Amino acid sequence: MSLKKVYLSLGSNLGNREQNLQRGLDALEREHIRILARSAIYETEPQDMPNQPWFLNLAAECETQCFPLQLLAVLHKIEREAGRIRGAETLRKGPRVLDIDILLFGNAVMNTPQLTIPHPRMLQRRFVLEPLVEIAPDLRHPVTKESFSKYLVSVASQRVTRLYAAP
Repeated sequence: MSLKKVYLSLGSNLGNREQNLQRGLDALEREHIRILARSAIYETEPQDMPNQPWFLNLAAECETQCFPLQLLAVLHKIEREAGRIRGAETLRKGPRVLDIDILLFGNAVMNTPQLTIPHPRMLQRRFVLEPLVEIAPDLRHPVTKESFSKYLVSVASQRVTRLYAAP
């Protein structure tokens, strides 16, 4: 089975945020999702629901044998194990212990009820683009073929602070 390159975004705004991100990265490795590179950690202002704690975010370049929906199931399992609760009893876009999103899956483009790749809102989010451009400065959007660096300029006004360098 061939390995596929994927880019993930990890975020946390509850509990020990830095520890939650590290647990997420460790869990990816345990699930045989190999981390090739990871960005610095960025502290970011919530976008969709402002009245909640600020997030810590990072991007990771990974390799996996999973197909997209299999990977999504693994990521949801990791989030659940970290304490994330999904469903009617939680606020959509609200505070969360761990959030792992698939940004890109090779050059795949897909739109299903469960998963859209590339991530549908990534181009409007500095907290996604800045760490992604840090680890893959020449990466291009699979649909528009534009550099993600170009998109980063359009969201420069969003509040993001680089806190910790990548290890």
